[in-house]
Amino acid sequence: MTTRAAQTTTPARTPTPTPARPTAPHPGAGRRILAGAALAATLPYLTLKTAWVAGSHLGIPEGSILLRPGLFFTVANAVTLAMDACVILLVLVLTRPWGMRVPSWLLTLPVFVATGLLTPIVLGYPSQLLVRALGMGADEQVRAASKPFLEPWVFAVVYGGFIIQAVALTGLFVPYARGRWGGLWQGAAGRRLPSPTGVVAGAAAVCAGAVGAAHLYWARGGSAGLSAQQAAVYSAETGVVSAAHAVCAFAAAAGALLLARGGTGRADLRLALAWIGSGATFSWGTWMLSAAVGPQLDSGDGTTVALTLTYAGQMITGLLSVGVLIRFLRSRRTA
Repeated sequence: MTTRAAQTTTPARTPTPTPARPTAPHPGAGRRILAGAALAATLPYLTLKTAWVAGSHLGIPEGSILLRPGLFFTVANAVTLAMDACVILLVLVLTRPWGMRVPSWLLTLPVFVATGLLTPIVLGYPSQLLVRALGMGADEQVRAASKPFLEPWVFAVVYGGFIIQAVALTGLFVPYARGRWGGLWQGAAGRRLPSPTGVVAGAAAVCAGAVGAAHLYWARGGSAGLSAQQAAVYSAETGVVSAAHAVCAFAAAAGALLLARGGTGRADLRLALAWIGSGATFSWGTWMLSAAVGPQLDSGDGTTVALTLTYAGQMITGLLSVGVLIRFLRSRRTA
């Protein structure tokens, strides 16, 4: 019997290629202009807040609640000063090569909060200016009923700076995110997320519906759920702010539902709706709930139960929507 020896050859192992580390977008002229604009836009707010922390009353009229003694406003000014100073760090992260090595959570969390806080201002303040230009602003009776808070020029300077920051940071973050996480925007075509995620998205939609309906009611001049002082100072200028919050709540719900549903192709619009909507509802809900425990509760124009529940609803809507967003991104990472 002839035996034939079988030759066994161990195949050469192909080394696994190391994935290329994402690189920061080239800092061209456009990005340098955006970075400079964002940095310059922080100066008015940082200057005012620094002055107020130091005890100055610059831009604060007589009788304003901001002049009340106590620790609350000092802490609030210090916190918001630090928050706006973070914009400087964000600009550096988004434009320097080492920014690509910053842990994802350490970057996305402040960008998420910044997106949430700035979006209603970007929507609301220009709308207020338009309403005022069309002659539909607050009349003399409403202005007389309004308690002094800040000089008008403060809002123009600060909110104008915020809008510039929002536009500049968006222009810097989008190409950064595309270069670092662009692969997550495309995934398995037609894949749906697990059913529990759909339940969460549905809960976000229900909550957003209640929040959005309340804000639309107040935007149209409804007074139920408001204090007597808040109802007395209603105008189209305050109405557009409520409308902006309603739009953000509906955007959060739409983004969550679309992400949970899945579908083919890129997910840019769905991600944008969920990111912006959840950021705005969560950040502003948290901010307003925090402000509700301040000294204004001692006056007749304090936060009502209806407003407190609405702020809580905004927080919950944001949390549910961002939960769907995170689940979506994780599914794409493993797709």
